[in-house]
Amino acid sequence: MNKFAPPKRLQGIEKSVIRQMLDRARPGSINLGLGEPDLPTPDVIRRAAVKAIVEEQNGYTTHSGLLSLREKIAAEYPYLENKPDQVVITAGSQEALYLALLALVEEGDEVLLPNPAFVAYPTIVQMAGGTSTFYRLPRENGFAFDVDEFRRALSPRTKVIVCISPSNPTGRVLSRDDLVSIGDALRDHGAYLISDEIYRDLYYTPERPGSLSSFYDRTIVIGGLSKSMSMTGWRLGWLCGDEAVVQAALVLHGYVTTCASTVSQKASLVAWSEEAEQARSGFRETFRARRDHLLSLIDSELALKAAAPEGAFYTMLDVSAYGPSMKVAVALLDQGVITVPGVGFGSEAEGFLRVSFCAEQDTLSEGVRRIKNGLQDLQDFSR
Repeated sequence: MNKFAPPKRLQGIEKSVIRQMLDRARPGSINLGLGEPDLPTPDVIRRAAVKAIVEEQNGYTTHSGLLSLREKIAAEYPYLENKPDQVVITAGSQEALYLALLALVEEGDEVLLPNPAFVAYPTIVQMAGGTSTFYRLPRENGFAFDVDEFRRALSPRTKVIVCISPSNPTGRVLSRDDLVSIGDALRDHGAYLISDEIYRDLYYTPERPGSLSSFYDRTIVIGGLSKSMSMTGWRLGWLCGDEAVVQAALVLHGYVTTCASTVSQKASLVAWSEEAEQARSGFRETFRARRDHLLSLIDSELALKAAAPEGAFYTMLDVSAYGPSMKVAVALLDQGVITVPGVGFGSEAEGFLRVSFCAEQDTLSEGVRRIKNGLQDLQDFSR
């Protein structure tokens, strides 16, 4: 009997480096690796879910999702002109990303990704049969967007571009000037732009970050409630934009998922209520305080540099003085603290660790203490 071999598009694909680090961690480790809010889902969401479960039937919705929910999402993006048919509700934002790339990318197409970028981007591009190319978010500039780097990486062969703001892994936000620059660079190109906005409501800037959809018409927006409403397990995301692209994605969604959870969709209808907005604001303040606490500890206890995040809940910690990021992250596992090696996000992040502040301040303090011990052991060993 022939030994199983996966098809070419799946060869070399493994668990993400994030999951690999979690799998290798010993029980009781402090988890500063996973990007999952530890705060409870707001009461207003949970009450709506309980009501739906107890009082209502919860069979399939249409493939595209509840009309009332799609109307709320369509109203978020002026370029949709309140057209719910240009919105698909998905099982989390990662399914939305998968659908968008498979709908847009043909064999051999080039997809331009940020470097560093979320670990799933190049993997899904490979699944779609595309080729990943990259634009640098230079480490020497704190991973800020660089329009010259972006323009240099853009080519006539570029079919799709992916942007994310706020960023995973860096927490950096695209400013209004950045958004204008991206729109200007693409105006005469014709490529599709996928704007990953899953962290858009977790920001520490004076105003909510803008959506690229307001600056470039051929934008496909990826969004959801997993991060801003602490609903990771509820699997509620969305995909919206160009009607032809969305309809192609919808056909695929129907075969892959049928529909997102009906209970999650019904509960999410209240995510635009005043009570939910108060919860969002409270989440932002909690994460802002944790961010400031962690950055202060990194400065005072580790005497190392770290990127100052403007959104999301990650910082990039510069550990290049101690060796390759994978080596350092593995060494820290022995101290009982989980981080993610920067190399998993791209070459520009080598020498850094992604550190999440999805933990209470006392836990962050203990995590930094363990990091300090691990770095000291590495330094002693290298002498």
